[in-house]
Amino acid sequence: MAQKGAQLDRETFSCSICLDLLKDPVATTCGHSYCMKCIKTHWDEEDRKGIYSCPECRQTFTPRPVLLKNTMLAVLVDHMKKTGLPAAAADLCYAGAEDVACDFCTGRKLKALKSCLTCLVSYCEKHLQPHYDVASLSKHKLVEPSKKLQENICSLHDEVMKMFCRTDQKSICYLCSVDEHKGHDTVSAAAERREKQKELEVSRQNIQQRIQDREKDVKLLQQEVQNINRSADKTVEDGEKIFTELIRLLEKRSSEVKQQVRSQQDAEVSRVKELEEKLQQEIRELKRKDAELKNLSHTEDHNQFLHSYPSLSALSESTSSIQIRPLRYFEDVTAAVSEVRDKLQDVLREEWTKLSLTEVDVLLSDSPAEPTTRAGFLKYSCEITLDPNTAYTELLLSEGNRKATFMSNQYHPSHPDRFTYWTQVLSRESLTGRCYWEVEWRGSGGRVAASYKSISRGKSDDSVFGRNDKSWALRCYNNKYQFCYNNIETPVSGPRSSRMGVYLDHRAGILSFYSVSETMTLLHRVQTTFTQPLYAGLLLFDSDGDTAEFCKLK
Repeated sequence: MAQKGAQLDRETFSCSICLDLLKDPVATTCGHSYCMKCIKTHWDEEDRKGIYSCPECRQTFTPRPVLLKNTMLAVLVDHMKKTGLPAAAADLCYAGAEDVACDFCTGRKLKALKSCLTCLVSYCEKHLQPHYDVASLSKHKLVEPSKKLQENICSLHDEVMKMFCRTDQKSICYLCSVDEHKGHDTVSAAAERREKQKELEVSRQNIQQRIQDREKDVKLLQQEVQNINRSADKTVEDGEKIFTELIRLLEKRSSEVKQQVRSQQDAEVSRVKELEEKLQQEIRELKRKDAELKNLSHTEDHNQFLHSYPSLSALSESTSSIQIRPLRYFEDVTAAVSEVRDKLQDVLREEWTKLSLTEVDVLLSDSPAEPTTRAGFLKYSCEITLDPNTAYTELLLSEGNRKATFMSNQYHPSHPDRFTYWTQVLSRESLTGRCYWEVEWRGSGGRVAASYKSISRGKSDDSVFGRNDKSWALRCYNNKYQFCYNNIETPVSGPRSSRMGVYLDHRAGILSFYSVSETMTLLHRVQTTFTQPLYAGLLLFDSDGDTAEFCKLK
């Protein structure tokens, strides 16, 4: 009990900034006590903000408080220094295998209470006392016991490493700075620590922002579950009302539709909850990383901080952002049932296929993952031909309208769908569902695109693929790539190839561009919501003989 009382006394009269017994104690208006030098240094760093805070409770003060020495507290601390600190029970004082031992003890060593970064020695309570009593020792930097003190000694000069070489990114002593590291960018370890501390704070802010973003995404997913359930419930309710009118003829069909909706509801909820769990896991990992960085930020040993920081500051790749599709879940089932009800008397057998399980499954199933091999993409390959009515005047179409060649002095009759200024052409076929196609280039390059049919056809810049919000294009030129959308051009890196692959999942809002050679390399992926059918598009640079051809894949 006496030992606990002594420990409590020491904690009571210690500064929470330097963790040593108070020196020239002062008290803030919120009631917390600090060394006068410690709290002044802390507030000096907050001068630029003009708002001063208590490190203990974070209460803020404006203007900067005037500090006065607490005479009574100073007398008590002085008395503790003179009388010494009572020793703890022997069983608790001896150092074990995991403890830092006192370097001054002989025989069986006691646990170290503090390590001195100036002496590079660890002290038990007894041998630490001179650091409180001797004026010259009281200025030494005391930290929590550490087994890594010798890492602060330069192996070449046997001197304390109080400097840091930014050129070589390592701690050095003052002799190193004029010897092996002469001419390098060197600063004090404390100065480098301050810089890295700033980076650490930025990293923590990024982590905290990511946590907030992930938590928002989790809320979106939870709302998605509610919407799915609500939509499914309403669909079942509406379906039951409709089937009640045809109860004698449609009891079996009503049960099938209800079962299909419920089954898909479970699948959709399961999918969303699985993604939610991944986000929760990422949040837990980010919080763990934040805790590690927080602990590191409180490390007093500069070299230990600099040694540990690189490995702790790296962040794992974030989960992709959540994209919630428009709220349209099972409404199409209700619409199909209503249509059957209206036409049932005349065409029951013919129209019933619209409610077959196969059709409903296609309607409700989530889009599968994007293929990872060319064979997988080829399952969705489609035959695309070019629409002559959209082709620019100097584009010659051939090979069954699959190939476009830039040829001067060509002639096409006037047509409202024709591009009249830019060397572009659209496909005849509209693209919905999942589609894949490839384009083979010959010449200086151009743009491969997917576009709404409502794109402008005139002379203005917003008629060009990728310079409006109605088309998405990959520009290929001079062995470089650029992704273009809404007049924003984004550089894209990847291997140069004369063949480009395009994958579209219209319902999922995915449009991906690939470089195709012996392997397929993803160049750019778009995640959005398509509101109209898409058409494949080509733009050729105006060099005679340049060609682009939709490849036969089947």
